[in-house]
Amino acid sequence: MNIIISNNSSIPIYEQIKQTIINQIINEELKEEEILPSIRSLAKDIGISVMTIKKAYDELEKEGYIITRQGKGSYVAKKNLELIKEQLQKEIESYILKIIERSKQCKISKEEIIDILEYMMESDHSEKCN
Repeated sequence: MNIIISNNSSIPIYEQIKQTIINQIINEELKEEEILPSIRSLAKDIGISVMTIKKAYDELEKEGYIITRQGKGSYVAKKNLELIKEQLQKEIESYILKIIERSKQCKISKEEIIDILEYMMESDHSEKCN
């Protein structure tokens, strides 16, 4: 598992780990029922405290992305398509809020924003969603 931590980020380290794992699950780099590295192993591999990894794993389990089996480890949970859709929708909403804030600062109308969105969605500028 490839996890890169940014010490310069304002995002807490456990949250960076959690988001990386979520993205790997969504992008199917981590498959359903695939075993994750142990907390101790991952902590050693990326040079992070065991407690930080545990917090990330605990939140992933609470949110339904992984399942921990006592004595056997943590596994990727079976995909809940609604959960994944909700996660992606929250991310999109966050971007839209930033667009609204910027457009108000620059006095760009809703119609202009819609025109830009339509252009971007029809052109090669947009990335395909899996």
